[in-house]
Amino acid sequence: MGNDTTTAADRSEQILQELLRHGEVSVDGLARSFGVSAATIRRDLSELERQGLLRRVHGGASPLASMLYEPFRHLSSFQEQEDKCAAEKRQIGLTAASLITDGETIALGAGTTTTQLARCIRHRKGITIITNAINIAMELSHLPDITVAMTGGSLSGDWFALVGDVAQRNIGEIFCDKAFIGVDGAHAEHGMTTNYPDQAAIHRAMMRQARQRIVIADHRKIGIVGRSLIWHSSEIDKLIVDKSTSDEAIAPFTARDIVVLRG
Repeated sequence: MGNDTTTAADRSEQILQELLRHGEVSVDGLARSFGVSAATIRRDLSELERQGLLRRVHGGASPLASMLYEPFRHLSSFQEQEDKCAAEKRQIGLTAASLITDGETIALGAGTTTTQLARCIRHRKGITIITNAINIAMELSHLPDITVAMTGGSLSGDWFALVGDVAQRNIGEIFCDKAFIGVDGAHAEHGMTTNYPDQAAIHRAMMRQARQRIVIADHRKIGIVGRSLIWHSSEIDKLIVDKSTSDEAIAPFTARDIVVLRG
């Protein structure tokens, strides 16, 4: 992964990537990989912790714990969904984050997989995020090199999503480089869908304003059709899925010239 010529900045970037990929890193393992001393790695981890990008634990580091949304402590729907296919969503988030270039304006729809994507760009610079997700805005709000703008609107249940006419109108006044949308169903013929009509409308508005439209979905969503259409399959640019998604499930999308990436 590295050698003794790597700079602290290079190591920091690779440490964060390893942490996002595996969910934890060890001092000894990183020291071996980079060919540096354990003391050097400890200094790197301490600096990353100071920047709010990871949490030091005995012998290594772990990701920052997801923020506790105190008013929602007893509402488990979001947490339950976040825990489903957590590793797959993390890999999808990493792959999606690799498509984002510093300096871009990015729309992020509400959802658990887009939340993982947001966590994968915490260390990036010069990115503007437009989102209807209160939790995503909260998790990125204290980072000096990321600008966060919210759509406004009415809060939809315990999904941290802002929806409604105000949200749609505000999105309609902004253009973005890329929109990343999570879905409840991704079907080659019937399109990208959700089970929440109010969220379908705001996510559709985000897609409309984006130069590039990217859908992120774990294998459970492929071939499924939800209640409300977000966007026609033929008009998305990329679909990012996890490695558990079969070739057979992907084939109908590639047959329609949709670029499918495995996270």
